[in-house]
Amino acid sequence: MSGHSKWSSIKHKKGAADAKRGKLFTKLARAITVAARDGGGSVDANPTLGLAVQKARDASMPKDNIQRAIDRGTGEGDDAAAIESVSYEGYGPGGAAILVEALTDNRNRTGSEVRHAFERNGGSLGEPGSVAWQFENRGVILLDGDRYTEDDLMPAIDAGAEDVSEDGDLLKVTTAASNLAAVRSALESSGVEVQSAEVSMEPKSTVEVGESDAPALLRLMDALEEHDDVDSVHANFDVPEEILEKAAAAG
Repeated sequence: MSGHSKWSSIKHKKGAADAKRGKLFTKLARAITVAARDGGGSVDANPTLGLAVQKARDASMPKDNIQRAIDRGTGEGDDAAAIESVSYEGYGPGGAAILVEALTDNRNRTGSEVRHAFERNGGSLGEPGSVAWQFENRGVILLDGDRYTEDDLMPAIDAGAEDVSEDGDLLKVTTAASNLAAVRSALESSGVEVQSAEVSMEPKSTVEVGESDAPALLRLMDALEEHDDVDSVHANFDVPEEILEKAAAAG
């Protein structure tokens, strides 16, 4: 097992909060619509759609909502055609590299608002390619660390998982993106309950951020994740547990 930063744990809890579920469903539906538009409406034949639908199911999104999002993507609606994927790269307080993935119908508006979020919280937006090289596409599965131990995750290793790490009160299983579905299936077949599974841009290495920069960095992460057009935010920071807890409580 390796490392722990608690960031995945905090982000997971925030994403599951009932108070934000309406916004979460909107973002999930948009991702499903774009996946269906770009690769077709078959979950079996379109891996990107399959992952988006599974992520929505993990968040308890109603089946009708999921189907409507697929139908919107495979239909002729102007709203689906207008949505485009765009990425933003920059640095946060403490030198943390941040990669933002958005789905927007107005690139100029979203770009301006993302830049403002960086600048307002002590960060700076960079040029395309400035930080993306520090990340790689990986499969990430989160499990309840209070219920399971490393021994319970042997089926994941046998199915191709590459690493198991602690992240707060979660266990984090990392796989090649192409192995995500197989590793998840192996865990669930062995009786292990998966809290979430998704393809994520994981950092190749981390930057430790200290107490003086952590509060502003967390505020920046919150501002980006709460933006209506932002689909996901990836960062390479590691904050000692006691500092992260203190900063999260203060924020």
